[in-house]
This record gives sequence, structure tokens and C-alpha cells, in this order.
Amino acid sequence: MASDKPAGWPARIWAVIGGGLVALVGILLLVGGGWLIFLDGSPYYMLAGAAIIATGVMLARRHPAAGLIYAAVLGATLAWGVWEGGFSFWPLVPRLFAPAVLGLFILLVIPAAPKAALRHQSGLAVALLSLACLGVLGAAVPATFTWGQATIPAQVTGAAPPAEATSDWRYYGRDPGGSRYAPVDQINRENVDDLKVAWTFRTGERRHRGSQDQNTPVQVGDTLYVCTPTNVVIALDADTGREKWRHDPKVKPLFWNRCRGVGYWDGSQPKVALAGPAAPIAKASAVQPAAAPKPASAAAKAAAAPLCRRRIISSTVNAQLFALDAETGQRCPGFGKDGMVDLTVGVGPVKPGFYFQTSTPTVIGNRVLVGGWVVDNQELAEPSGVVRAFDVVTGELVWAWDLGDPSIDKLPPEGKTYTRGTPNVWSTPAFDPDLGLVYLPVGNATPDYWGSHRSMAAEGYSSSVVAVDVATGKMRWTFQTVHHDLWDYDVPSQPMLIDFPVKGGTAPALVQLTKRGQIFVLDRRDGKPLTRVVEVRVPGGAQPGEWVFPTQPYSVEMPTIGVERLTEQMMWGATPLDQLACRIMFQSVRYEGDFTPPGSDRQPSLQYPGNAGGMNWGSGAFDARRGLLIVSDVRMPQIVALTRSDEPGVALSRAAKDRPPPSLKAIPYKVRNQWFLSPVFAPCVQPPHGMLTAIDVRTRQVVWQVPAGTAEAQAPFGLKSHLPIPIGTIGIGGPITTAGGVTFRAATTDAYLRAYDNATGKVLWQAPLPVAAAGTPMTYVSPKTGRQYVVVSTGGAAMSPASGDYVVAYALK
Repeated sequence: MASDKPAGWPARIWAVIGGGLVALVGILLLVGGGWLIFLDGSPYYMLAGAAIIATGVMLARRHPAAGLIYAAVLGATLAWGVWEGGFSFWPLVPRLFAPAVLGLFILLVIPAAPKAALRHQSGLAVALLSLACLGVLGAAVPATFTWGQATIPAQVTGAAPPAEATSDWRYYGRDPGGSRYAPVDQINRENVDDLKVAWTFRTGERRHRGSQDQNTPVQVGDTLYVCTPTNVVIALDADTGREKWRHDPKVKPLFWNRCRGVGYWDGSQPKVALAGPAAPIAKASAVQPAAAPKPASAAAKAAAAPLCRRRIISSTVNAQLFALDAETGQRCPGFGKDGMVDLTVGVGPVKPGFYFQTSTPTVIGNRVLVGGWVVDNQELAEPSGVVRAFDVVTGELVWAWDLGDPSIDKLPPEGKTYTRGTPNVWSTPAFDPDLGLVYLPVGNATPDYWGSHRSMAAEGYSSSVVAVDVATGKMRWTFQTVHHDLWDYDVPSQPMLIDFPVKGGTAPALVQLTKRGQIFVLDRRDGKPLTRVVEVRVPGGAQPGEWVFPTQPYSVEMPTIGVERLTEQMMWGATPLDQLACRIMFQSVRYEGDFTPPGSDRQPSLQYPGNAGGMNWGSGAFDARRGLLIVSDVRMPQIVALTRSDEPGVALSRAAKDRPPPSLKAIPYKVRNQWFLSPVFAPCVQPPHGMLTAIDVRTRQVVWQVPAGTAEAQAPFGLKSHLPIPIGTIGIGGPITTAGGVTFRAATTDAYLRAYDNATGKVLWQAPLPVAAAGTPMTYVSPKTGRQYVVVSTGGAAMSPASGDYVVAYALK
């Protein structure tokens, strides 16, 4: 019969091509696997590579038993994959999917062999085991979940918000303590799936390189206030999204453009003076400016006029602070010069874009506090980390806290500047109106990964929470989260002020989330830990000229979020080949767990958590009714290396700490850090890469933990998979929560706003956004219509190429 005759030349050529391609895959696995064994890694890849090479050779020679060898590879791969990755979907993807697809390709080559019983057996074996791999993959658990059941208080749901809630979202975190908790429950667990788009507004912001929309709107009464990355402030009608006014400071976009929010001040309420180092202060909504010392001055006249009785305070990327009339958007006369205060005064030379305020100005009584952001890893003597308080009416400097020279409490003496190169407060403070204290999340001194030159002030305040007296600017207490920080682990999150359960009742607490995944709970009166903190010995061995602090503080009575120690088995990738590459990289770098010191060119180090967190500036939310602390985190390591610099210079000595030179030529290394990615730009650590977690503050245990975001917008080479599988994605913007038992979050690589059940963590509702969001949403109840809205500013995320200029509001039908 014709079918029994030897195959013709087309079949022979196909066998050679197909077998050659299979052998090539085997060669890559064999070579890489041998390298991995040399690095004390898994032997699987080399053994599988040898067997796949044999399969390819036999296919090219048209041997009918070729498929049996590959079937054995598939069987071993299935057993090995389950042994290493369990029955979890994401760990099994690179272990099973590509081998199964290669098996289906081999099925197309096997018929080129002469017809024989072995050929049929080979094809059947490959087919069954390929399907078995795909079947196990399909039946695997999609992601890591921790399901729980939080306590649900009585009468959680209801149509009307509590009487005490005007619903105003007047601060970046809604209240002075940054709880991101709205005591309104019109939208609740039972009806949240009825949310629809109520209105959409376009800001008109053009896309600029270096811009990202991280804005959380502020709402007061019937008006919503938003800002764009280039500091345009826009007032919108809270019910319709109609533009009321806009103010454009007309700044030139730079390489890093941000505006996370605006401050609000209400001078129409009875005034409360701030006096004395321990004097309590009133909430900003109940403050009128203190009388100016010269009633006849222009500032006093401005304060007495109807204009600017309520003010919007914002800043620009060229370090200007400005005040606007909340009703009209006009600049406030008498505030600085033409409504502007130059924040570079006293700071010294500032290169364009090297110093400005990325976070919301903090309005406390008749003070407005600002810190500053500086470019990381560019220079030593960068602008000072000074924190300053200005009069909200006149713009006059009230006090300054210079970390390097506490004697400078206002402007520096003539001919001097605030201490340069000190740690900075780039994130958002919180404040306690009753204690009269503002709590500063302090960053790291640049360069982030080299610290042998740092001053005693930098060592004392870096990566700390510092309490400062609002009236005087004097430091009251400090708590350091990282000693001698060489990992860019500055304190990024706004402190959260809550009543924390302790034995015998509650205590006024400050909850500080960190990039390390550690959660510190402090008594906000004196900074002493309310949950146990211990010093733990960490790895040593810094680069020549550097040193490592021998221990670091750990909060052992609160859960640690997203910092599981990495192993080779946790390495990931899209295929076995790039997973192999990730394993080789993992075995090649220095990694000894937390606080592995920065590595060298010869042996870089792996930093996990990376400098994006853990938790970042999005902070968390606190459901006071259920006692739930809800946080989001990032789980992406980084490779860090200190590259020996070719430029002349030597490491700074301690004696030179007070007068650092103007550039990084003074240190012998340059910093190189990058995401830990495979050759096809897939994450090298298995998912999830971002989680949402609820912690019961009474039991101090995790109640639930779910991946935040899906794989829809992610795939190798920067493509989109369109697979709605909960992978958990990178996102720095934070969550908000409500009395209705719902948590909202939008900062994921896929473009959705999601509502989570506070009791269980399950997604109750999700809505597609025009583009991905980077910031934190907010919610309020309109005083005109009584409708509750959830609003998110959505302009694109860091890992997403799409950008936009949208503000979207949702409400019940």
C-alpha cells in the first residue's frame, strides 16, 4: 500500500527541520542547565535538555520511537512541576505549558517517520501526556488567596450615611490621620454591583514624558478639586463633573511631573489661635487665620476680604507654592508674591527638576507644611530635606525644621543655606489636632545605596517617622524603621492615626507601613512601640569603603506583608527557557534574604522587597467599624550593583560630612538597579506581584489576602495577554474603604476600578476604566442630591503605555 512506502523528500525535509528545531531547544536547555548545576541549581534542565536533543535527533532521522523519549520527558516534567510548584496555576505555567505545546509540535513531525507500530505508540504517548500537562494546568488553583471572614457589625448597610458624616473628602487621606475611611454606606456590599458611570471629565492634560497622573481629588461641599501632573488645578461640580474654573500655573514640564493632590483651608469658621509648644490645634475646617501683626498690611486686607476666605493650596514642579480662591480659582492676593511663594529660598542652588513637592501640601490650622522631593542617585549635595510651615494667609515662613541644623528654625543666616543632602519628606504627613503634632514620613539621604559619607543627622533621621510640634516646628520624638539605609527603604506611606486595641482598652496609635512589608504600630504621643519591635541580626559584607548596621528593627507582633524569602523554586518566566535564565540569575547574584547589602559588578545582589515596596505612597485604609487595616503591596525584586566609577575621586570621610562636594564623583561607585526580569521581560519571581490584604488589629492576624489585578494587560515583550486571571499586578496607589463594608482600589496594570468585600476580600464589582489608574480613589456624598459617588483620576499607570486625562465618577442607578 502507498502508506507503507518510504516517505518522499517533503517528509524527509520536514523531519530534519522539525527535529532540528526540537534539538535546538534541547541544546539551550542542556547548556543552560549545565551552567545552573555548576551554580548548585536544579539538575532538571540539563537532563531534560539531553533527552530533548535525543528526541530531535531521532525525529530528524525519522525514527518512529522519537515520541516515546519526549513522552518520558513530559511525564518527568509533570511530576517535577507538581513537586516544585504544587497545584498552583502560576508556578506551573512555565513548567508545563511550553513543554505541552512543544509536544503538540512534535506530533506534527512524528508522521514523517515510516509507518510502524512504534510511530503510533509515540504519537499516542506524546498526545496523552501533552493533554495531561494542559489538564493539570487547567485544573490548578489560579492564584494565592487567603480567605477569611471579618466581623460584620450590626446595621452595616443602609441608605443614609451616619449623621456625623458630611462626607467631605477634605484631605489627601480624607481626614488628618490619613485613614482613607469614609463613614458613608449608601454604596454597600449588597448594592455595589449596581454602580454605573455618573460622569466623566477630561482635564485636557497633554502627555509629557515623565508625567504620571497620581492625583486623589479633594471634595468640599458641591465642588471637587483635581490637579494634573503639570499642576493645573481644576474645580468641578460634584454632581455633574462640569468644570467651574481652572488655574494653570503654566509650568514647563520636566522629566518627573507629579501632583498627588491639593490642600484645602477654610477661614470662614471661628478662629483658633496656635500658641505655645504644647498648645492643641483645631481641625483645619474650624480655623480662621490668626490676626496679622500689622492690620493695615495688604495681607490683612486680603484676609478680611471675601476673596480667598476658602483656599486651595498647591505646588508646582518648579518648587512654587500657590494659593487660590476656592470659589473662583483666582490667585490669593497677599499670599507671597502675586499668590506664589518661592520654595527655593534658603535651599541654595537648584537644578531644574531636582527639587519640588510631589505630594499634597499639608494644611494644619493656619499653617501649610511642605517638604520636598529630590532626584535620587544623582548628586551628594542635593537640596535640603528641610520641612517648612508657612502662614496659609500671608505665605510668610512660620518655622523650619532643618534636620542637619536644628538651630535654623526660620530662614538660614545670610550667606548660608538649609543643610544640603539631608533626608527629605517627599510623602504626605499626618497630624493629630488634639496633640498638636504632625508626623513626618522621612526618606533616605541620596545616593540611596551608598552611605559612608552621611552625617550624624542623616543617620539619625533617615527612614524614620518624626513627630514635630505644629506650633513651633520642634522635634518631639523619632522612630527609625531602617538603620543606615542602603536599600532606598525610605518611609513612603502617609502615617495612619487610629485607636489601636491594647490590653484594657485602646491607645492613640500611629500605624506606619513600610517598603519592607513591616508594619510598625507606635504610641503617637511618645513614639514608643505598641506592638513588640526587636532588633534582628542581618547580613554583613558591604563593598569596600561602606559599612552595614549589624541589626535592623522588626515588628514581630504584626503580620509581615509580601516578603517571603525567595528560593530557586520560586523563579518564574513565560517558558522553561526564560525560567532557566531566571534561575541562573538567581543563583548568580548574592541573596541572603532581607537586607542583603548592595552587590558589585562581579556579583550583583538581589533586593527583595525592591525599592517600590512592599507598601509605598498609596498607604492603606482603616475600617474603624470592623477593626480592619487594609493594605496593598508590591512584590517585585531588584538587582542592585555598585559599579566602580572611572571618574576620579575617593569616598568621603567622616570629617567631610558637613561639606559634601557637588557631585557623585566623590564616591567610588555608581548605582545600577533594575527590575528582576527574564530575557523576554517576564517577572523572574512567580506571581502574585501585588496583593490586597486585610489585617484584624484586635487579633493582629491576616483575615484575607487576594491578588490585586489580572494578567489582561501583561505578557512577554510588553504585550497584552487579555487573560482575566488574577495574577496580582504592580500598583503603588492605595485603597479606600467605607462604612458600607466595601474597599475600592484602582492601581493595577489592567484598567479597572474594583470593589472588594471587607468581610471576605472577594471582588464584588469591577468597572473598566479608559486607561489604567496610578492614584488612589475617593468617595463622598453630594450635599445637593444626596448621592454617593466614587471618583478615580485615571491617566495611565507606570507599567502601561496608554495614557489619558480622565476623571471618572460612579454612582448607583
